[in-house]
Formats: sequence, C-alpha cells, structure tokens
Amino acid sequence: MAAKLTLPDSFRFETTLYTSGNDLIIKYSGDPTFSRASLTTMLKEAKSEVGSRFNNIWLDDRAFAGYQRGVGWPWDILGVCYSAPASAITLDGNCVQGALYTNSNGSTRVNIPSHHPVSASTTALSVSKEQQEQSHCDLELEVSPNNQYSISGCAVQRQSPIPLKFAVSSPEQFTVDVIKSELQRLGVTLSGEVRVGTPNITSQKPLFVQRSRPLNDLLAVMLKDSNNLYADNITKTLGATYFNEPGSFNNGTEAIKAILKDKAGIDLELAVLEDGSGLSRNNRVTANQMQQVLSYIHNNDSQLKLARLMPVSGNNGTLKYRSSMRKAPIKGAIVAKSGSLFGTYNMMGFGLGSKGERESLFVQFVTDYHPQKPTTSKPVESPLIQFEKAIIDKLSITASR
Repeated sequence: MAAKLTLPDSFRFETTLYTSGNDLIIKYSGDPTFSRASLTTMLKEAKSEVGSRFNNIWLDDRAFAGYQRGVGWPWDILGVCYSAPASAITLDGNCVQGALYTNSNGSTRVNIPSHHPVSASTTALSVSKEQQEQSHCDLELEVSPNNQYSISGCAVQRQSPIPLKFAVSSPEQFTVDVIKSELQRLGVTLSGEVRVGTPNITSQKPLFVQRSRPLNDLLAVMLKDSNNLYADNITKTLGATYFNEPGSFNNGTEAIKAILKDKAGIDLELAVLEDGSGLSRNNRVTANQMQQVLSYIHNNDSQLKLARLMPVSGNNGTLKYRSSMRKAPIKGAIVAKSGSLFGTYNMMGFGLGSKGERESLFVQFVTDYHPQKPTTSKPVESPLIQFEKAIIDKLSITASR
C-alpha cells in the first residue's frame, strides 16, 4: 500500500550501463527481476560499443546501504531462497537451484548446473525413514560467505532427487563470477578487474538501460507468490525515495510508517517493522492495525487497484493449493494475503459476494500452533483447516459459492 501511495504506476527498477573509454559502469537499483540474460545483453551492448577488450568493470551498489538481511532473521534459514539477501546488486533472484540425490549404497550426491559459479558438497547419508527417525538425524546446510555450501546429516532414500534452492550468500561475488564467465563466452578480454563499489570515474556516458516490469506487475508477483526479495527490495526503494538517501531496512520501514500516516491516516508508530518481507521474528503488528490497512484499501481501491493483485482462494498464488480453500464454497470466495512462520499462520483479506464484490474483511492471526500428531492413519482434517473454514463461513459467504 505504501508503494502504491508513493510510487507512480509507471515506476520500474532501472539497471543502467555506462561507458568511460574501455571502462564499464553498471549502476544497480536493487531490481529483483534482473537476470543473467539481462546482464549478458548489457555486455553484448558494451562489446558493440567499445570492442572486445574491456579495462575495468565497476558494479555501482550505492542504491542500498546497511544490512542485506533483516534484524531478526533466523540464522538457520539464511541458506534457502525465500530468505535471499536484499541487495542492490541482485542477479537471478539471488537464488541458485540444484538437486540432492540419494544413492543405494547409503551415500548422497549433489548437483548444481555448471553455469552457476557456486560449489556444493555433501557428506549426508542416505537412510530409510525408520533409520532417520531412530537416529534423529536430519539434513543440515552450512553456507560460507563465498557461495560455498556443505550438506550433512541424513536424507531419506527416494527415487526422485530432492530439489534444492540455495540463497546466494554473496550476491556481489556471484555477479562478479557470472560476469567473468559471460565475458569468456562472448570472447571479451578483461585487462583489469570487476570491482564493487563507487567508481572513481568522473566522465560516464549512458549506453543501455534494463528496466523491470512496472509497479503493478512487481506487486502482483510479491503478493501472489509471496516473494520476499521483491518485498524487501521495494521496501528499501521506498526508503530511498522518501528520504532521498540510499535505501535500507531501517529507512524503508520508517518510510512505510510515514507514508501510511501522511497519506492514509494510519498510525503504525507502535508497530515494530524490521523488514518488508515479514521474515524477521521481531516484527509486531496488531490485528487492529491490519484492519485499518484493509479498510483503507477497500475504500480507496478504485484508485489503488491493489486488491486485485492479491491471491484468490483456490485459484492462484499461495492460496491456490491451500487445503482449506481448494473446494466450493470457499474456492474463489476470498481474496487475501497469507503469511506463515514456524507455528504462525496469518492471513488478511476480503470475503467476496456472489458477483465477486468485496463484502467483508478479516484478519487472521494464529500463533503457537503446534497440533498433536494424528493417532490414526485415516486422513484427518487439521485444526487449522477447520478453523480457517469456520472463519470464512463467518464472513457470510453464501453456500452457492
């Protein structure tokens, strides 16, 4: 909502390529959509302009400052992609995919596509489900600052590989290594270095600009897919825009509070906001504060056009396969944003009428949810599913939906 109240619908992240003789400068803005293909296009443009020999390449990361990971992010999730670092220099979502294979001889092997400049090793054992439970042995991941990953512990034997999604520990080193690889593939010689930081070059000529999709498209991905990197980098961008200084978690969350108070009359002074994604365990907001946000969206959505970007129960985004929403009458009956952490299952949104109009709003905060394991092998509907169905029933949704 803060983004919609502050940034124009035409807003796009921009990554700009400059030249200065045979030096290149890439000015980053924290674009969470910036890809290897986009980077390669830039390097091709540079080759066409200055030839097949570059001197130095500068990666200008001044758009953001401060921590790349929020205060209160648990250490044990930093190696997985949903907690990818929120950095100005961002490439492929700061995420690398791989696979872990369990072998019949009790060993495992890990595979990462060769074009990714990261390394991974495994000493994990391949065991049966019974062995895993008896030994209390789970998979463990250790991450080093130079994008190296070590897997240990135990993996339950299976025919198909276990998909892995590694958060890049150093987006800057990752980008540097990708650039060197792409230069070699393009037949370009680099006589100097790839350097991260402020270029010591005064004369720069803009050559190429890579733009992201516009704001509404970015917010749709953030909301429907619950994309944390989008949320955090948009938050830092709000801080940079509102305070006219490099964006950070600190000024980004302060900007959100100021924008909502100035433009929507919503006072979040007593709320604790540490990031944009909600990954921080330090975040604290009340149901009443969330209700005020929803009410403002409902009353002003002809201008905001924000509710339509949220997931629809049983149809798309994070609510498509949610157990409580797959079937009628709940399927298609609410538009909402969900969020979960260990033992916490939150959701806020709107109940829809028979014609798809917003008829009601709700805020669901479920904390300390640790149900007992079923004592029978028969399928049992969990207390959470029962609770969510009951809440939606209270929204006066007609049985015909």
